[in-house]
Amino acid sequence: MRKNFVEELRWRGMLAQMMPGTEELLQKEMVTAYLGTDPTADSLHIGHLCGIMMLRHLQRCGHKPIILVGGATGMIGDPSGKSQERNLLNDETLRHNQECIKAQVAKFLDFESKDANAAEMVNNYDWMKDFTFLDFAREVGKHITVNYMMAKESVQQRLNGTARDGLSFTEFTYQLLQGYDFLYLYQHKGVKLQLGGNDQWGNMTTGTELIRRTLGNEVETFALTCPLITKSDGKKFGKTESGNIWLDPKRTTPYRFYQFWLNVSDEDAERYIKIFTSLEKDVIDALVEEHKQDPGRRVLQKRLAEEVTLMVHSQEALDMAIEASNILFGKSTKEALEKLDEQTFLDVFDGVEKFDVDQSQLGQPAIELFTAAAPVFPSKGEMRKLTQGGGVSLNKEKLSDAQRPVTAEDLIDGKYLLVQKGKKNYYLITVK
Repeated sequence: MRKNFVEELRWRGMLAQMMPGTEELLQKEMVTAYLGTDPTADSLHIGHLCGIMMLRHLQRCGHKPIILVGGATGMIGDPSGKSQERNLLNDETLRHNQECIKAQVAKFLDFESKDANAAEMVNNYDWMKDFTFLDFAREVGKHITVNYMMAKESVQQRLNGTARDGLSFTEFTYQLLQGYDFLYLYQHKGVKLQLGGNDQWGNMTTGTELIRRTLGNEVETFALTCPLITKSDGKKFGKTESGNIWLDPKRTTPYRFYQFWLNVSDEDAERYIKIFTSLEKDVIDALVEEHKQDPGRRVLQKRLAEEVTLMVHSQEALDMAIEASNILFGKSTKEALEKLDEQTFLDVFDGVEKFDVDQSQLGQPAIELFTAAAPVFPSKGEMRKLTQGGGVSLNKEKLSDAQRPVTAEDLIDGKYLLVQKGKKNYYLITVK
């Protein structure tokens, strides 16, 4: 018996809208479904993850997922949820971005399977690049009225909204282009279902309408959306002070990625663990129960952070992220500090007070360096007293003598000194 995909999305809180007949179709046969993603960057961010997880659940329920990279539509821009038109990309950049995205999605979907439901990636640029404007006007434009297009919420928002520039013709045609993708994929890949975020509903139903008007009323295609994920305070999910949380470790280190999930609220952790992991319902229910017994242990957040970091990165990256997280709060060692790559090291100590000192200052006693060159301590007396009481550490090792010289040998990564005053106060000194 095929696992019920709609039921899976429903209990996970991943179902917003679907056209009548969608669930029956999915129970009746193996369905090929597609989800479009935008190749404007060479990495996805966690805002894309809900859609990717939908495809993952789809494949696990025995259906065939296709991820469409919008090489053509990425050159135009979609008005849905945007207040401005986006920049147009050249072919080389789009191809590079597509390859990077496929490598990331391959961690969620099985492209190599010998089964009929192996995942595929397609790029709409491949079928749009030779499609002339006259062909488009004749084959697509004549089937959909302007009245129908104008009624879409995404168009209305831009026309009545605060955007100074209104809505360009290019963007207005976006829903026709997306609709044509569905038509093309129905004809060439047997795609009967389009998946997407709820802001895409208007574009998706234009696709089903275009197919019906082009091929006849007896041809049935379907659309299903997931809700737009927000935080419990109503703010946009996945945005932090420093910007997006990316899946590419060069843009967002696994440590920072892990910390993002670790720091979500209890309410969000309970929702996110259903949406962003493949854990089964009984496992999640048990975790929620355990978390309620003692919220301070943050059982849900830890498991969520582990599962998502492991899925997006690797076991090795997860181990390093956990070790890096323990540096601030646990009994760590200089050896653990030295194992971190520079970006992770800086991420761990992001927000601590920082000082710069010149290389010529090395060689002098710690008590001179940490009161004058880098004023970690307001006075030598305070530093001496704290050192005697065992309250000062250099690079996670207790400083037993305030007169001990600090040399180039002490530098981490050839340029950093980490001073700890008491249990919680860290200071990062960069030697230049």
